Parts: sequence; structure tokens; C-alpha cells
Amino acid sequence: MSPSPQGPQVAVIGAGPAGLMAAEILAAGGARVDVYDAMPSVGRKFLLAGRGGLNLTHAEPVDPFVGRYAHPQAQAALSPMVRAFDGQAVRDWAQGLGIDTFVGTSSRVFPTDLKAAPLLRAWLHRLRQQGVRFHMRHRWQGWTDDGALRLLHGDEEIMVRPDATVLALGGASWARLGSDGAWVPWLQSRGIEIAMLQAANCGFDVAPTRPDASGWSTHLSDRFAGQPIKPVALTFTDLDGQVQRQQGEFVLTATGVEGSLIYAFSGRIRDTMVRDGQATIWLDLLPSHTAEQVLAEVSRPRGPRSLSTHLKSRLGLQGLKMALLHELLTPEQLADARQLAEAIKALPLTLLRPRPIDEAISTAGGVRFDAMDEHLMLQRQPGVFCAGEMLDWEAPTGGYLLTACLATGRHAAQGLLAWWSQAKELRTSAS
Repeated sequence: MSPSPQGPQVAVIGAGPAGLMAAEILAAGGARVDVYDAMPSVGRKFLLAGRGGLNLTHAEPVDPFVGRYAHPQAQAALSPMVRAFDGQAVRDWAQGLGIDTFVGTSSRVFPTDLKAAPLLRAWLHRLRQQGVRFHMRHRWQGWTDDGALRLLHGDEEIMVRPDATVLALGGASWARLGSDGAWVPWLQSRGIEIAMLQAANCGFDVAPTRPDASGWSTHLSDRFAGQPIKPVALTFTDLDGQVQRQQGEFVLTATGVEGSLIYAFSGRIRDTMVRDGQATIWLDLLPSHTAEQVLAEVSRPRGPRSLSTHLKSRLGLQGLKMALLHELLTPEQLADARQLAEAIKALPLTLLRPRPIDEAISTAGGVRFDAMDEHLMLQRQPGVFCAGEMLDWEAPTGGYLLTACLATGRHAAQGLLAWWSQAKELRTSAS
């Protein structure tokens, strides 16, 4: 059923999850919706995110769920939106599209077939049935002096004058999929405050581990890059002096470290780097052993056996974990049982810089919440609403990113419909 012609004409810029959710709510509310995107097809980053299994949301209770969103202002702003469209609501929504879900390890929620494409196909089918129109290869270029949207389609510049607009332009990672951050100067030119876009859920380069290296030694990177370190526990002290520890795994790269355990701390590590120029994490290579157990085993006489053979036999330390000890400790530390035992339980690793923002899974920074009203409408641009990753928030992986994109798209659309209804009432009473 097509929407009523009396509804507002709305342009949604960005065909990722936030933009598509906004389009769905707007169309259901009677709006005439046109979705514009620079890419040749819809949801490219969404499909990439689902390549290894689409993590839709998380099944933990809503209070800790909301607590995953970093920084107090963002958390306070996002809380009502995520509570109104939480993990269970996301599962119910997917079920409405014919997509069954299940709760996997660590309470992450996935489609039963793990794939993103079937969900996206069903979603697009429903949107088209609602009357939503899609315009691909239309790159937004900001506004004209009189407020029209400028869209570049091939060599042709098109001017669009909708009644209202939803911007869902993403952050600045994976530019080849459409999220390139090009929108920042266009909003800033309108006096809209933007927090600097930074890498989030990202890897880091290590500081030189020896005088002749720029990071890892050639031996370590050539032999072990791409291999996981597991199990391992990471401890980090953030800028507020809070000590946090978490067990998991990460991957050694040619220049440093990346992976789920690193991503869980990436925002706090990045913020420390901004202040101090570097950050040190502490690795427990044997999280299931106590410090006393490790010291007792390391102290045992090893006779003619090499240190590597001794540690492999007594503690199961081998491969990459053993290589890290050789990389980061001096021969004197390796020969001293107490220092070696302490390093096995708390091995310091200094990180120098985040990897480039385009490599990050997501970005931090964006449109500040105090630049918008409670409905996500820009204070300086009435009728323009923002949603998704272009807002100033960040979250760890685990379904929290996608949930907030969906929730903010939904909230912005509801805010737009309410704003239009109020404006219509004012026009009616004025006439």
C-alpha cells in the first residue's frame, strides 16, 4: 500500500541500517520517502559486516547493554532510544522479516543461517512495498545557498527540495563502501558542532621492541603475523584510573595487534594515547594459572633442557606466547625465575598509535548530541535529522553498533513525523 500523498516528502541520505530503518518508520507513518546513496547498491557495509556471521544484536539485559556505549553524554542520549528498540526488539523485528535468530556464545545474536543477505533482501522487499524509492549512485554534496540538497549523479548535479531530511551518512571507516566522512565540512559550514572522527574497534601499532626495529622484530612479524594469541587476559588502566581486566583473544599483526580483545579496550587505549602519546597494556599469558603456580613451575630446576622446552613442559607455554616473551624481555629477565614469572602473568606491551581510521570497524566522534534536539533534529538546521554512526557515540563489537544504528534511525524518523505533524498543525491554525 502506498503512503498518503498528504505525508511529508522526505529524503533519506544513506542506505545503511540507520537510513533504511528511518525509511521504514517514515513510510509506515505516511511519508513519501526517497533514499539516496553514493554506492551502486544498498547496505554494502552491512553485507561486509555479515560476511563472517551477522551479529545483529546482543541478548544481555538492557541496563548493561546501554552501559556499553562509551562516554556519559552519549550514553544518556542513546539510553531512551536503545531501551525503546533493544536487543529483543531487534530480534522481533528480524522475525517480522521472516528471519529467525539464535543466541550464540557470549550472548551475541545471529540469524540462524548467519547471513546478512537474506535479511537485507527481505527488508528491501518490504520497503519497496511501502513505496520507498531508491536512488543509487547519488552522492550528497551538501546544501545550496537556498537550502536545497545537492546530489551528484554521474556528471550531473541534481537539486532536491524535500520537506525534511534524514542524514544517515555513517562514520569514516571503510570508505570504499561509502562511509568516508566527507559530510563533516558541510555540516561544520552550517555551524554544526562535530566531534573529531577517530578510529574505534581498531588495531594498534606497537612501539619499537628493540633499537633496530620500527615495531615488532622482523623475526616475530615474519613468523607469527596473523596468528591468534589465546587464551590471554588483558589489563588496562584508563584515564580515570579505573583498572579493567578481560579475558579473550587477539591477533598479532605485522605492525601490532588487533582482534576482539583489543577492540574491547580500543576507545580507552586511544584516549590514553591522545593524552600520553602511547599506552601500555598488560598481558596475562596464563590466565588460568595463579602467580604462585607460575613462579613454582618456572623455579623448578630444568637441567639440560632449554628454557622453551622447560616452559612448554611445565606450563604449556609455546609458539607465539613464548616468542612474545623473547621479543619483550631481556636475556637477564628470561634467566631470572621471579622476573620471568611476573612477566608471564603481566607482560607489558606498549602501543604507539591506532591503525588508520579507514581500517577500523567503526568510528568514534561525529555530530554532537548537544547540536541536536531530543528527536535528533539539528538545532541549526530545522527539518534535518541525523542517525546512525555519524552521531558522536561508540560501542564495542557484539551487536551494540548495529542495534544503536537501528534505534537511532527509528528515533529520528519518529521525531521527524512528530515535527511535521506539529508544523502542519501550526500552518493550519495560522491559516
